[in-house]
Amino acid sequence: MTRDQARDTARDILEIIPLVMRTVAAELRAAGELPAPAHFGLLSMLSTRARSLTDLASLQGVSLPTMSSSISAMVERGWVRRAATPQDDRRVVMIEVTSTGRAALERVSRAAEGHLAEVLAPLDVPARRRLIGGLGVLRKVFAPPLSPVSRKGQRTPIRRRSYVP
Repeated sequence: MTRDQARDTARDILEIIPLVMRTVAAELRAAGELPAPAHFGLLSMLSTRARSLTDLASLQGVSLPTMSSSISAMVERGWVRRAATPQDDRRVVMIEVTSTGRAALERVSRAAEGHLAEVLAPLDVPARRRLIGGLGVLRKVFAPPLSPVSRKGQRTPIRRRSYVP
């Protein structure tokens, strides 16, 4: 792929993915399933493991006060809780998802999946195959590979800069 083609593809991705997410978020808000779209992403991140407020702010590209406000709103809904760190370092507060938060995430995920299924149902087989192939490429480029299993039996994403097929 040439630099110009890569730039055109980047523009397309930056246009299409937010369009998909806005459409899903609007549908979820209309159905009363999602008070704030950013909370869905946060719940998804926290469902894999607890994270510090600083980590969440960095991952979302927002300031600490903005993230703190989002977390406070989610605490009020009972979706997350602030927890002490294993080292009991009072300066670091870990945020973890609650069972209520997991249930909300599952409900929202099912609703989003249902909406997308309705939108995609009219695609013919060749279009569906092209879409699945393109999504596979995006997954390879953007999903970090998992590290070997740690002593605690957990896998963590390995950070990488780029994907070369």
